[in-house]
Amino acid sequence: MLSRTRATLLAVLALVMLPLVAGPSAAADPVCVQYDSFGTCLLWAGAGGGSGSGGGSGGGGGSGGGSDGGTGAGSVTTVVDGHVCMVGGRSNPQPPPTDPVWGGHTDGAIYDCIVPLFGIPGGGAPSFTVQFWAAAAPAPPPDPEDLAREALAAMNLSAIRIGVAPEPGAVGLVGVPNWMWVVQPDEQTYGPITRSASAAGFTVTATARVDHITWDMGDGRPVVCSGPGTPYSSSYGMSPSPDCGHTYTRQGRYTVEATSHWVVTWAGIGEVGTITMDLSQTAPVTIGEAQVLTQ
Repeated sequence: MLSRTRATLLAVLALVMLPLVAGPSAAADPVCVQYDSFGTCLLWAGAGGGSGSGGGSGGGGGSGGGSDGGTGAGSVTTVVDGHVCMVGGRSNPQPPPTDPVWGGHTDGAIYDCIVPLFGIPGGGAPSFTVQFWAAAAPAPPPDPEDLAREALAAMNLSAIRIGVAPEPGAVGLVGVPNWMWVVQPDEQTYGPITRSASAAGFTVTATARVDHITWDMGDGRPVVCSGPGTPYSSSYGMSPSPDCGHTYTRQGRYTVEATSHWVVTWAGIGEVGTITMDLSQTAPVTIGEAQVLTQ
């Protein structure tokens, strides 16, 4: 089962000014060559530079969008007019060919770049838009959920090792408390466990842990335990478990099924999300009447 919550995580970014030199250069698909810690591209390389003009409701303006740094291998960056910004897509409508943002280019297109005033655009947060030229649209980042599932697969999670008293092969008694617990809980069977997955320079990190365990005792009365339970010791006698127990009211052979409910939280590429999954294990339990055992 999957529940997915997406939220922009852009932190307040420092304004960065790059040398801005207008002029044509060879057209090529831009490639991100520098990322910030949130997976946001800070520098696109491989397309011609040009001068940029600000736009949008919040102001902006000015000249100089991309740069070729004087190297002749022009670049288009997400630093436009000195603002670190998020590429918002192709400008609609496109500015006229006489607009300085084209920088003398006749190919490619003009793209919007969204500058958050307080670090988190969207949801009513103030922002403004500047524009830049690129020979081709910057490649979109990978789907963060796909990377989250890769990280999840790398965890090799498994169902718990069931601990139950009476143990399989022994006979318990009607009315005598049973104990249930997780035997030697570790990263793979109980968590927490953290793994990351990367692609195209982007990284998503996921952390998984068991939220709770549902014990189906086989008699129609399931037990939900929020923790791993307490291992039984003979010193406890017939006292009930302090945190995860059950008492049978009828004799019989039962199959106990323990289902661990995992919650996996992930974050990366400016988004967060949650994946849930269930893993189960079973064990047999035999319950008898006290008078039958004493005959």
